[in-house]
Amino acid sequence: MDEIRYTLISDGPSDRALLPILTWVLREKGEVSRIQAEWADLRRLPRPPQTLHERVLIAVELFPCDLLFIHRDSEREEPDRRYTEIHDALQEATIRGFQAPAVCVVPVRMTEAWLLFNETALRLAAGNPNGKNPLNIPGLATIEQIPDPKELLFEALREASGLKGRHLKRFNMAESRIRITELISDFSPLRKLSAFQRLEKDISTLKKNDWIFEIDV
Repeated sequence: MDEIRYTLISDGPSDRALLPILTWVLREKGEVSRIQAEWADLRRLPRPPQTLHERVLIAVELFPCDLLFIHRDSEREEPDRRYTEIHDALQEATIRGFQAPAVCVVPVRMTEAWLLFNETALRLAAGNPNGKNPLNIPGLATIEQIPDPKELLFEALREASGLKGRHLKRFNMAESRIRITELISDFSPLRKLSAFQRLEKDISTLKKNDWIFEIDV
């Protein structure tokens, strides 16, 4: 397949940082030359959907796609519980007419654990590429065991910015967090993480009728 459109349903707007990661995985796994990515922003609807299966149905209606990614952070739950929640929602959506292929995206703890591996991108996203403050970023071997990777990322961005006082208070943390993945061209280091391995495996086995990614496995 030369072109694919995908839509991402996520826990919140900051998870748009997943889009460059998912695009990279699709290029790596599917030999797809043109990829159109959309984040399903359902917040401003007159009646935002309350359940996950409703979000699925409305997302594919408003953002038509060839492939749907559904993101949930595992947080304090076991990742398998989140996979079960997503699969149950997909079953309910299928009963109601949903037909697109779908893949779960379930980082251990939080998405922010996937944003901590590239110090150069962190410093660039913080607007201070030549900063020297130590960021105290842990290695990928332990990142999935950290209880609160979000706070760890925020602290790293604050340190990377080099800002103090009122200037630090004006620092746009949300925008900087999203920019990190836009500044990274190679996400292969994430293959050390169990959740990322599962994501790639699920994409590699994805099928819909006679449509199959051309994948080297």
